[in-house]
Amino acid sequence: MASTEERIKTLINENLKVDGQPLNLPEDLNTSFSALGVSSLDIVAFGKVVAQEFNVAAMAPEDCAKVDTVRKFVDFIESRTG
Repeated sequence: MASTEERIKTLINENLKVDGQPLNLPEDLNTSFSALGVSSLDIVAFGKVVAQEFNVAAMAPEDCAKVDTVRKFVDFIESRTG
């Protein structure tokens, strides 16, 4: 089975776009989504996709505001799926 990180990267490639183009995900997973041009509304929507994929409780909008990098998304999900 793919790692949490790999699964989240796949979800990003499938679900997040900037100006209609696929997100160009950098190697550094600590890069903020806002630096990549992703809006806060898109992050909240993506949080719902991630929660559904990993079968965890939906992320509250305030959680999405704190989870502003790919690395933090991975850490957040791993803390919930333990």
